[in-house]
Formats: sequence, structure tokens, C-alpha cells
Amino acid sequence: MSKINFSDGQNQPETSFEPRKSRHTSPSQKRKENKSRGSEFLSTLLYFVVALIIFLLIRYFLFAPVSVDGESMVPTLEDQDRLILNKIDSIDRFDVVVFPAPDDPEKQYIKRIIGLPGDTIRYQDDALYINGERVEEEYLKSSVKEMSTGGNFTEDFSLASKTGEEMVPEGSYFVMGDNRQNSKDSRVFGFVDAATVSGTAILRIWPLEEFGTIEND
Repeated sequence: MSKINFSDGQNQPETSFEPRKSRHTSPSQKRKENKSRGSEFLSTLLYFVVALIIFLLIRYFLFAPVSVDGESMVPTLEDQDRLILNKIDSIDRFDVVVFPAPDDPEKQYIKRIIGLPGDTIRYQDDALYINGERVEEEYLKSSVKEMSTGGNFTEDFSLASKTGEEMVPEGSYFVMGDNRQNSKDSRVFGFVDAATVSGTAILRIWPLEEFGTIEND
């Protein structure tokens, strides 16, 4: 006997119904949204506070930007050069340092360390003698070539003739500008108290074409 199929041969789609969502936000949902926005604001605020603290710590205890004012370090440094100052590194001979001007504490001077505590210093015929031994000043070669007007680029003198001391006192430095013929330095104002030195200039960041480390030897 033949079986009779009463289906029309088409698949009938299943119909599903979703309940209508409420158009109104419940008070509990509002509280959750406000709490979420508040947490996001506090997180953002905390981020900026932490970033500011880190910046201040770096600025005041590690590194700091400084600007050159004047021509006492020409041609090593030019007027209005922008530098990065290292405030934590130890100071060595020939480092370029920043300190309050002994003759005007409102100003900042930038000079090069020539004499360390205990050193005797003498210049003769454009040669530097430290503790009786001649020491080359490589950083001055371009200065002498570009700026010398005849005669000695650095005047002849001894530490005693300029400061009345035979050697650099403990806790002090003898500093000079690289522009030896136009620099107010320890030859004029005497020794610099080591405790007042802000740090060493390690990097020139402006102008961009002169970007690089500061020559210290």
C-alpha cells in the first residue's frame, strides 16, 4: 500500500519571540553607570598625578633642562643653546658644570672644571700644568684656531697669583670658560663651592643640528 505524504515539501521556519526591552533605565543601572564613569575619571586623574610626580622627581633630582646665557663657553657652547643637566653623576675634571654665580647668586654660570680639590694649577705658553704635569685640553683646539687674536689664548698665571692659594681647597673647584679671552671665571671670582654645583651638562638638545653630547676631554 502506498504511503501518502501530507507535507507540502517546504521547511517551515521557526519563529522566536524576544520580550520588548524596557525604554527606561532602572535606578540601579544608573548607579552602576555613574560609578563606572567615576572610576574611569579617578583612574585618569591618578595617571596624570603619577606622571606629574615622576616628572618632578626627574626634573629636580635626576635631570633638568638648562639654557646657555652668554658667550663664555664659545665655541663649545653658544648663547641660547639648550642643554640637559645631569644632577646625580659624580663630577670629574673638565666636566662642564652649572652653579650659582658667586658674584651674583641670582644668575647661573656654566663653566668647565679645571682644578679639583688638592690640585695646583699653572698656565704657561698656552699649556696647562696640573700638579706639575702638562695636561692637554683637546676641547680648546677649535677655540684657539677660531678665536685666537695673537699671543696666548690663555694668559699665563698660577693658582696663587689669582686666588692667593697654592692649591684648590677641599670642597672647592677652580673653573674656567672655554672662551678664555672673554670669560668671567675663577680667575676673577675665585673658587666655586662644590656643594653649590647643580650638575654636569651632558647633552645639547638645541639647536637640533648641534644635538649631541658635550665634549669633556
